[in-house]
Amino acid sequence: MKKPESFSAIRRLVLAFSWVLALTAVASSPTGAQTFSVIHSFAGGSDGENPVNGLVLDAAGNLYGTASAGGSSNRGVAFKISTSGVKTALHVFKGAKDGSNPQGFLVWDTAGNLYGTTSAGGAYGAGTVFKIEGTTETILYSFTGRGDGASPLAGLAIDAAGNLYGTTSSGGANYNGAVFELSPPGQLGGKWTESVLYSFGTGTDGAVPVGGVSFDASGNLYGTTSAGGGYGFGTVFQLIPGTPWTENKLHDFQNGDDGAVPYAGLVADTSGNFYGAATEGGSNGGGTIFQLTPSNGTWNFNVISSVPGWGISGSFRNVAVDPSSGNLYATTHCDGNYNSGTVYELTPSGGTWDYNLLYTFTGGKDGLYSFSSLVLDQGKLYGTTKYGGTKQKGVIFEVTP
Repeated sequence: MKKPESFSAIRRLVLAFSWVLALTAVASSPTGAQTFSVIHSFAGGSDGENPVNGLVLDAAGNLYGTASAGGSSNRGVAFKISTSGVKTALHVFKGAKDGSNPQGFLVWDTAGNLYGTTSAGGAYGAGTVFKIEGTTETILYSFTGRGDGASPLAGLAIDAAGNLYGTTSSGGANYNGAVFELSPPGQLGGKWTESVLYSFGTGTDGAVPVGGVSFDASGNLYGTTSAGGGYGFGTVFQLIPGTPWTENKLHDFQNGDDGAVPYAGLVADTSGNFYGAATEGGSNGGGTIFQLTPSNGTWNFNVISSVPGWGISGSFRNVAVDPSSGNLYATTHCDGNYNSGTVYELTPSGGTWDYNLLYTFTGGKDGLYSFSSLVLDQGKLYGTTKYGGTKQKGVIFEVTP
């Protein structure tokens, strides 16, 4: 197998996601706290452990997500939990053909089914795309680890026809990651069909996409790569439908004031602007939050906030956009007074953005290292930490800004 040009970036990513710091609980109160509570502390075993992404909501306000480990085979679980803490297992991943270690968020279809990815397992050990209908899981596709992609780390996007879109962090024609489409079977049945829309690693086009993809109103796809590009620190890209799909690179990260190494995908607001996060760099050292605004057929890149922090302490996952206020919400995984992560808010103010620290994790029972995106419901934010809690297996938390 060809060694990818971005091998060091992949190794760096694996180290970042598996980095464990042995911290004990701190007695003093976290700074910047609004209203914070732990809804659930993962106990390991059948309960699951180590959630590394955020949650999705149903119409009744229940939360759904995955834990990357735990379960009877220690391969992860998918779960439902109420905001009062009543938790139900939807599926326990068993490894092998069933898939293992889900790391991306879940997505709904119009019939109420959930879809997601596992970073490993499947028929070839290179990850899967799965569907959960009630408590029944079906593997829709197993990646081979070759030209079709390998190791998806993000959630999926779904269009009106039920097609699924996502990224793989490796594999593809150049073994530097790919963007794929998975199409449902026709009315006569059959299998889901995977198509690679774009393979990274042909030059300065980017490499190792960790975040997922998002649509605009015209059907174009947008996302980031965590490595590659003109300076080696990642890119923002647009994919334009066609035969084949074509890439339009929107930004090369330079590891300066613009940031570096974006692991998060892009999220749109009601005006068609996109927002994303770079994990490193920026003038305050903890990465950046950036905005892409459409302008006469092109896109303008603008840093709206440099997040406090150091090294790779910044935001790993997607920002959340409040459609009513335009405020942005996100977590950092090891920033803050206790190097354990934070929850913060950005509010637009006269052409600039104000940073507001909402909560600082202590690394104890309240949680440690949030690799999570946030979901907003009735003025409250919900997310996860990978570690911390009563058993140091991770938590689900609630913050009211």
